[in-house]
Amino acid sequence: MSETNPQDELAGSEQPFVAHLIELRDRLIRAVAAIGFAAAVLAIFPGPGELYDILAQPLVAHLPKGATLIATSVISPFMVPLKILMMAAFLLALPIVLYQVWAFVAPGLYAHEKKLVLPLVVSSTFLFFMGVAFCYFFVFGQVFAFIQSFAPKSITAAPDIEAYLSFVLTMFLAFGLAFEVPVAVVVLARMGVVSIQKLKDFRGYFVVLAFVIAAVVTPPDVVSQLALAIPMCLLYELGIWAAKIFITHTQAPDETEA
Repeated sequence: MSETNPQDELAGSEQPFVAHLIELRDRLIRAVAAIGFAAAVLAIFPGPGELYDILAQPLVAHLPKGATLIATSVISPFMVPLKILMMAAFLLALPIVLYQVWAFVAPGLYAHEKKLVLPLVVSSTFLFFMGVAFCYFFVFGQVFAFIQSFAPKSITAAPDIEAYLSFVLTMFLAFGLAFEVPVAVVVLARMGVVSIQKLKDFRGYFVVLAFVIAAVVTPPDVVSQLALAIPMCLLYELGIWAAKIFITHTQAPDETEA
């Protein structure tokens, strides 16, 4: 009886692992290349400076006549537009980045799991962009108008560009994540953590939770807090409705038979 060589046993398992590493490397390179290409395009048109002007437009529109944003650091006029350029490039290339993630994990998923993951990836991306767009086109204008209405006439507003960038990123992240409420509800219901009925019973508590979150992550003004809390409550209801449909269409064959 011949002895089994341990190296022969490992030879069959090393190659798939190495192949996965090579594929992961290729996917990462493609994702980084997509971000780099988007950054190069945005650097040419409209340009880093113009990107910052677009981002600052909601605030500038509500500043007193003649007031502008200022830079209190020597390198801020260079670093802040560069940060915005990279942020915009990442958002522009996000669908490609998420596709690379999906293409890497999809071969290892069952058919019913693919029905679960792909819609979640697409919907979460769409909802995040919707949250950012809602914040930029609606919330910023209302918040800045509300804040300026309380400013004494003896004070000339001249916000710092780095402080404004930090504020914008915080608000974008808050509204982007808040718009992910339906995805979180669907995932919790599909994994069996909570039932649809429990989600319905939790409505009242979620309304209180939404206003608490809005009070913590947004500026201390009523406009921004309502603008975050009310959509969260509506999206929670949307999540309950979507969970009913999602659970029905993403069950495994054995779950369907049961």
